[in-house]
Amino acid sequence: MARKNRRNPKPVRGRRYESRRGKPRPCTVCPQGGVDWKDTGFLRKYMSDRGKIRGRRVTGLCPNCQRQVATAIKNAREMALLPYVGGK
Repeated sequence: MARKNRRNPKPVRGRRYESRRGKPRPCTVCPQGGVDWKDTGFLRKYMSDRGKIRGRRVTGLCPNCQRQVATAIKNAREMALLPYVGGK
C-alpha cells in the first residue's frame, strides 16, 4: 500500500489559481486595421534593444497581428529602415 505524499500534495485547481493571470490585454494592432512596414517608430516597440522580434506573450498581440508585425519588421529590415542587429 502506497503512502500519501504530505510534503507535495497535488495542487488544487480553483479560483485561487485562475485569478493570478489577470485580464488579457487587448491587441493594439487590431483597431488600427493593419501594420505598415514604413512606420518604424511603431515597429520598434515590438523589437528588443538587440534587434530581435519580441514574442507574442510579451507584446500581447493576437496571433494574426503578431504575424503581420513580424512580416512588417522583416520587410523594413530588407529596405534598411530597421537594423538586423542592435547596437551595444
